[in-house]
Amino acid sequence: MVTSGTELFLLFLGLQFHSRIGWMYCLGGIALLSLFAWQSALRRHRAIRDTPTSKISAAAQGYVELIGTGAPFANQPLYSKLHQLPCIWYRYLIEKKDSDNKWKREDSGETTDSFVLKDETGECVIDPDKAEIVTQHRSQWQENGYRYTEWTLLGGDRIYAIGEFRTLGGNATVFDSKVELDEILTEWKKDMPALTRRFDSNGDGKIDLEEWAKAREEALREVEKRRMEVLSMPEYHEMVRPADGRPYLLSNLSPERLSRRYLYWSWGHTAIFLGTIAGMGWMLQPS
Repeated sequence: MVTSGTELFLLFLGLQFHSRIGWMYCLGGIALLSLFAWQSALRRHRAIRDTPTSKISAAAQGYVELIGTGAPFANQPLYSKLHQLPCIWYRYLIEKKDSDNKWKREDSGETTDSFVLKDETGECVIDPDKAEIVTQHRSQWQENGYRYTEWTLLGGDRIYAIGEFRTLGGNATVFDSKVELDEILTEWKKDMPALTRRFDSNGDGKIDLEEWAKAREEALREVEKRRMEVLSMPEYHEMVRPADGRPYLLSNLSPERLSRRYLYWSWGHTAIFLGTIAGMGWMLQPS
């Protein structure tokens, strides 16, 4: 987790100080970060533990947990950046050793291409953008002063996903006939000469009330046509990052292992928090 690296940096920074005040600031920063990390890890643990697994075809709209097999979107394989390995998601990191014999980031990134999660009842398109992804597929090697690290999710992996589930198309589509009617009439009014040629039945060059009523009837027929087109579209399901800030997690670990992982992280950060508070207390003692 990012906070762990920052905590180590603050600890290293504290070692550079030779004053009690400097150490107090560093320990205070570590305590705040560990408190935040504890809350974050515990929140993820509880989300996994408390959210029941749903089947895709029966999942409610909203925050759900799915488990299924990962597959490329539209059967088009994605290739990882470094290994050029067929996969459904990847992240990579390229580092170079500097003059102080430390690794410095040269390049990094990850794909945001969607992939598919399948269970025995259906398919769901997974948008990995802004998801927290935990994978057991990690490879690392060194070559010519560079260190390469790559993480992947592979087609055929058992994928765990928890996030915002929604169904689009078909009967699931919210179609507002009034809004559609207003949009059509507004669009027609933008070209009044064309509107007049179309509905001016008495040829006086104006649209009177009776002619306007006929225009509305035609617009209503267009609205109904659009509604039928929308309803005839096939339904499809997708999962995205929740707008309310709840955890969005994707992993090829089982939910039990993933839940334990976050529980252990919460315990670890609790120990760090208590240790830093104890250290600050010791620092405040008179010499």
